[in-house]
Amino acid sequence: MRFLLIAAATAAASPAAAADIAILHAGTLLAVPGTAPRKAQTVVVRDGRIASIVEGYVEGAEAGVAAGDAVRVYDLKERFVLPGLIDSHVHITGENNPRQRLETVEMSDADDAIAAAGFAKKTLMAGFTTVRDVGAGSGDAVFALRDGVARGDVVGPRIFASGATVSVTGGHGDGTQGYRDDVADLLRSRAVCDGPDDCRRAVREQVRRGADHIKLTATGGVLSNTAAGLEQQFFDDELAAIVDAGHKMGRKVTAHAHGVGGINAALRAGVDSIEHGTYLDAESIKLFRKTGAYLVPTLLAGATVVDMAKDPNSHLLAPQREKALEVGPQMHDMAARARKGGVKIAFGTDSGVSKHGDNAKEFALMVAAGFTPMEAIRSATVAAADHLGKSDLIGSIAPGKAADIIAVDENPLADVNALLDVDFVMKAGVAYKTPD
Repeated sequence: MRFLLIAAATAAASPAAAADIAILHAGTLLAVPGTAPRKAQTVVVRDGRIASIVEGYVEGAEAGVAAGDAVRVYDLKERFVLPGLIDSHVHITGENNPRQRLETVEMSDADDAIAAAGFAKKTLMAGFTTVRDVGAGSGDAVFALRDGVARGDVVGPRIFASGATVSVTGGHGDGTQGYRDDVADLLRSRAVCDGPDDCRRAVREQVRRGADHIKLTATGGVLSNTAAGLEQQFFDDELAAIVDAGHKMGRKVTAHAHGVGGINAALRAGVDSIEHGTYLDAESIKLFRKTGAYLVPTLLAGATVVDMAKDPNSHLLAPQREKALEVGPQMHDMAARARKGGVKIAFGTDSGVSKHGDNAKEFALMVAAGFTPMEAIRSATVAAADHLGKSDLIGSIAPGKAADIIAVDENPLADVNALLDVDFVMKAGVAYKTPD
């Protein structure tokens, strides 16, 4: 006790440590999407966190700056400032291209990680300071990228990663369809499972490897090379086992789901969110509202695969082309019905299907489906942060939260396409992009 008292006295007598301070002068500040923006605001950032928001443009002592502090001032008086954006559905370690099936057997996890570093930088520079990766091959590359970004070794958004996707043998997420059997045996993920006990093992294996959340494929999907349809692929008892195992290990569980049977089965099993949700119905909307699960609509993925399928020179295989033309046109109406039905919606693009860095194209598609620009922006900030369970860290500009801040030239509440050209990007107090 005597030692602690001496240490406290010594600490009290010592001068305060110098802080790293950034001062942002915002012409218009949308601190909390869903509330009214405010003119002429100063945001003070201290050691990577929001310290305060002050009316008017202040510096120095008015901004809490002390002697010895390292101070950077950013003049954003002519710009619209808002929280860093969150994409809740990306595949950051790859990007759809004509060589993708060859790359699966040619590229190592190390190759994927290097490619992913480039995709991560594009994503951050587009204003997306946080992403949720929902399935990335074996998972090694995305875990390495996530940790490298967190250490500051790699420039990219904050990443929450699921690792490998939990899938049934031969289902969407297996990824071995069309390869020779001996090659398929080498490629098959340990997250592929059959039966409740095996599915519990698959979940626990991903948690052991470092997964932040669990992703499962409740139904068939568009880009798997199989004519297995778009409906439910896991049995109900398998879905229940996956969700229960994930929750018992402290992880949220999300389900890729297109067909309504798979959507509703996954919601009844207790998933925390649904990815895509293409054929949701009135019962689905009731289940969403009852369980509080989020929908991540990924409208950009739907538009992208339709364009690819209509291109006579597209590299899509026959089963992929057929499913793309079936699914894509349904997604606009799905999002509109979900919004009208009061479903909680988090922004997500499925980037990797579309090009990384083009994530903001999703906003215009949401507006075309009936969302207001404010609702679309809120889905990529406040709602997405809640969906991730990270509202204490990200999603708004408020004291104590990470200083994830972007700025654009025009008012995105008037034209959401303003978000296609982000001029300023700050993540955790570090400015990665500043106006010319």
